[in-house]
Amino acid sequence: MVSRIMHTSVDSRNAHDQSVWWGRVLGFSEDPQDPNLPGHEECMIFSPDGRTRVLFIEVPEGKTVKNRLHFDLYPQDVTRDEEVERLLGMGATMHQDLRKDDGGGWATLLDPEGNEFCVLRSVSERPDPYAHLVRD
Repeated sequence: MVSRIMHTSVDSRNAHDQSVWWGRVLGFSEDPQDPNLPGHEECMIFSPDGRTRVLFIEVPEGKTVKNRLHFDLYPQDVTRDEEVERLLGMGATMHQDLRKDDGGGWATLLDPEGNEFCVLRSVSERPDPYAHLVRD
């Protein structure tokens, strides 16, 4: 027997704003039958195929330490560096730039509420076609 992940939950100060921001980052959308509205304490976004879900839940306390869980993203249609620039333009902040001169490495960014996430190389930038299954 096994369990499956139903969705990933993210504590937030503003669930609606976080769902909108991350929806733009990931290309996810809300359920049109249950739209996310300002003031909602829980806002879910779904991948285009509906299989991956992220739920933003408003909590009273702010973020105080490093995340114990975070997203590792890899761009689909652009390079890692182009994606980093897009995300910075959307309001992300550079936390640690761990990109290497040889093209390896990643960038750790902060979302608008200070949650860490990483941007890895795109599949087309990796020498091994299965390298997208592991971090570089």
